[in-house]
Amino acid sequence: MIWNYLKIAWRSLWKHKWFSAINILGLALGMTTCLLILLFIRYELSYDKFNKKADQIVRVVFKGHMNGGEIKEANVMPPVAQTFKDNFPEVLAATRLRNGGVCRLAYKDQVFREDHLAFIDRNFLEIFTLPLLQGNASLALKKPNTIIISQEVATKLFGKANPMGKSILVGDKKAAMTITGVFNGIPDNSHLGKFDVLASMEGLPEAKSDSWMTSNFFTYLLLKKGTDYSTLEHKFTPLADEYISPQLKASMGVTMAQFKASGNHIGLYLQPLTAIHLHSDLNGDMKPAGEVSYVYILSAVAVFMLLIACINFMNLSTAGATKRAKEVGIRKTLGSLKGHLIGQFLLESIVVSIIALVFALFLTFLLLPVFESIAGQRLMPQVSSLYWILPFFFAFALIIGLLAGSYPAFYLSSFRPVTILKGMFTSGKKSLNFRNALVVFQFFISIALIIGTITVYHQLSYIQHKKLGYRKEQVLVIEQAYWLGNKLGVFKDELLNDPRVSDVSTSGYLPAGISNNNNYLFYPDLKSDDLMYGLRYEVDENYIPTLGMTMVAGRNFSSERLSDSTAIIINETTAKALHLSGSVLGHTLSHSNNDGKIDTYTIIGVVKDFNFKSLHEKITPLVMTLGSNHSNVIVKFKATQIHSLLSSITEKWQGLTTASPFIYSFLDTRFENTYKTEQNIGRILGIFSLLTIFVACLGLFGLGTFTAQQRQKEIGIRKVLGAKVVTIIFMLLKDFLILILISFVIAAPVAWYFMHRWLQDFAYRISIGGWIFVAAGALVGFIAVFTVGFKAITAAVANPVKSLRTE
Repeated sequence: MIWNYLKIAWRSLWKHKWFSAINILGLALGMTTCLLILLFIRYELSYDKFNKKADQIVRVVFKGHMNGGEIKEANVMPPVAQTFKDNFPEVLAATRLRNGGVCRLAYKDQVFREDHLAFIDRNFLEIFTLPLLQGNASLALKKPNTIIISQEVATKLFGKANPMGKSILVGDKKAAMTITGVFNGIPDNSHLGKFDVLASMEGLPEAKSDSWMTSNFFTYLLLKKGTDYSTLEHKFTPLADEYISPQLKASMGVTMAQFKASGNHIGLYLQPLTAIHLHSDLNGDMKPAGEVSYVYILSAVAVFMLLIACINFMNLSTAGATKRAKEVGIRKTLGSLKGHLIGQFLLESIVVSIIALVFALFLTFLLLPVFESIAGQRLMPQVSSLYWILPFFFAFALIIGLLAGSYPAFYLSSFRPVTILKGMFTSGKKSLNFRNALVVFQFFISIALIIGTITVYHQLSYIQHKKLGYRKEQVLVIEQAYWLGNKLGVFKDELLNDPRVSDVSTSGYLPAGISNNNNYLFYPDLKSDDLMYGLRYEVDENYIPTLGMTMVAGRNFSSERLSDSTAIIINETTAKALHLSGSVLGHTLSHSNNDGKIDTYTIIGVVKDFNFKSLHEKITPLVMTLGSNHSNVIVKFKATQIHSLLSSITEKWQGLTTASPFIYSFLDTRFENTYKTEQNIGRILGIFSLLTIFVACLGLFGLGTFTAQQRQKEIGIRKVLGAKVVTIIFMLLKDFLILILISFVIAAPVAWYFMHRWLQDFAYRISIGGWIFVAAGALVGFIAVFTVGFKAITAAVANPVKSLRTE
């Protein structure tokens, strides 16, 4: 019987080739979208789960608020790990990682820049799953000046030679370190980022510090199985206060009780390892975090796309019911049971689904590299982890086939044979209303997605063009300038002698992209009970003019004034937070340094607020001091021939040093990379929105074709009686346009609500203007008119004789 059903199914599909093709294409695109998004979501949810003890590992983070400013730091104080290990029996082990940033690796006459160096505790490899290809994990980093390197770095430095036991020079101080292990590299789906060089923490003096006033260490705890981390978290506050309080008193002159009485709060909290990627909004993370909201959005897009494809199938199947009505009537007359007919039609839909799945798999693997490029991630799992895919795909096709074919199967099998065979059968008002409801649902989704996509792109455009308080265009950043040593001054002079260069500055702090945010606790006019929290930029006298910042009060730094070594410039937000009457100029700000000494600075200027963080966050207090941080050379250029300028600067660099590579970036590119996640999601949403509309229009085209065929004789009679072509076209379009209008009325408020919520994540955002809704409605209306209008025009201009000659 099954074989007979399959033959009938194949014949039916072949007989109605046009409708079958539309169904298969729609389902294939829906499945492709769903599969691509499924791979993306699977990847996002897989972060850090490769660690065998992932469910027992938590990260300690530092949160609080101070004088109205929010504190949220991913790293904590040096003693936290050992202190918590010693005081809480729930903690089996504790380990730390200290980001070492960019360094220089040298072996014999070879010199390489390495972007990702970290110092780790000796037990780090016992807690995290990072197998060594060579070396012993428990002994590799036991001694000072030992490192393990990734296979990529080993190949770059030594080729095919064995790197074990060899010494390389690391960093600008050229400290010799012995290679004691080689690992395969940290997986991409790790919040740790891409560290290719891991050095022993044993030789790092800072790691032995007992300071509870500095926080540079990413700290992880391995908990006993079954430990509730939130319960453990509540025990931290008394212990943290016990250690922090005396140091706070010594450095700031304020007790913890006084600190809290002023409305301030600080504390240590825990994050489950597997929740870090999608549920973290902390400063200083080693890798940009994901957004769980985008996982929800794309999940909804996948489901909606699949629903639209299924709706197309239902719509076209029920609309074409009259073509199979006689078949149903004859088969029922010959004794077919309703259950057999249901089985027949469900099997047909499953066959269509399986054919669509074959096309979907082909499209998925064809489009996956493009999708990976857009998403900025490698999504294809390893072959060894593909065991789940084949049964999943089969179940996927089966479920879609049953879902899409259920209503047509029950609908077609319910026809009464007497009515059908007398030629009295019509599709019925209920069927028409159901199809109309499905069309409304399709275009409700399409319009909502278009409104969402336009809003996302408008917000991203706003970000790109918002006045930030500094000039990001035509600014070149030359990285690791300290590699030039005492030749840096010569390099700057050579740059300034180039007529294409207008300004040059040196600083390790940039207002765009990842920067070394130097957390700073300070208080005004020796009022230690009025602590403030902000960031400190160490800059030179050319920093403000080079970046085009504006002084709103006072003056800039001057190297000719010796007193400026104890001068400070603040931003407008800091000036407002100080609550000082009159001008802030001449007032002082005090800060306790790591030695416990108080440094006092005099305010000489106020710089206009500029966005030095993501536009997701409001501008916070910032202070600038005059210093000698030479991490970057910042070059403001006026050349249009950037390639020739870069060639010239490269020659100048290489003329001063051959031991260090010339590495540069552009400030506007750094700024754009800050919003890479939003840009990627915007592109993905845009592509899938267009695909959703296309699939919806496939169904609309099919329904338009069916409607034109059903009303063929009516159209012929109207034309014979003198109806104009335009009138007939409008008659055929009117019903569809009404349905789209209803879809728009429903979609507009729903889309506004969700996009309004999404925009709340930005401190600086657009308002959702009415033009967005008008544009979305007009776009869908135009596409629908174009889709249905083609068939309407074809039907309206057809010769009426052909449609009436059988009457």
